[in-house]
Amino acid sequence: MSRILIIEDEKEIAELERDYLEVNDFEVVIESKGNTGLARALEEKFDLMILDLMLPGIDGFEICRKIRETQNIPILMVSAKKDDVDKIRGLGLGADDYITKPFSPSELVARVKAHLKRYKRLVESGTEKRKSVVEIRGIKIDKDSRQVFVEGVEKTLTAKEFDTLAFLAQHPNRVFTKEELFEEIWGMEAYGDVATVAVYIKKIREKIETNSSNPKIIETIWGVGYRFKV
Repeated sequence: MSRILIIEDEKEIAELERDYLEVNDFEVVIESKGNTGLARALEEKFDLMILDLMLPGIDGFEICRKIRETQNIPILMVSAKKDDVDKIRGLGLGADDYITKPFSPSELVARVKAHLKRYKRLVESGTEKRKSVVEIRGIKIDKDSRQVFVEGVEKTLTAKEFDTLAFLAQHPNRVFTKEELFEEIWGMEAYGDVATVAVYIKKIREKIETNSSNPKIIETIWGVGYRFKV
């Protein structure tokens, strides 16, 4: 049974999320404050986290940043804010998804299932069909240890950044649309925002390109998508 941590200060919302998830056979723990939620997330094992943005004590952005220092579990960020800047910031800090209130509880459950399924498949089968190390254009991607080195210097990537880079590097010179990348990495064709892909490509470029504003490795093919050029 997958174990889920909800960090949400609105009691009614947290309990509604819990009830829908428990009906679908998830074990759910609720924390209403940012500091206690972060402490529990770091001390106990969870398979996924549903994280509200505005929390007493420590906000969701800081919690996400702290969690990503040590863990790669899926993080679904929830907020009443509809501004793109908050979504971009949350995804940039390593959140896997961003859901705007109000939302359908059944949609939340669908997203949770999709993230858990995708994460489990990537973890369990990541190296069975391909070489465990990809070396290309001065970039070394070790899929066993999930490490990336650029010209011998290790770069820290979030889970989704790593998965996106590894996938593109394994298919050099092939162009993928945003929709294809979203389906491959996030596995949620019906429930996601493909604009997420552009956010992650931008973050990856900042870490592997000499000049991220003039990328030479991950190219944008205007009107189509992206490719890892060799």
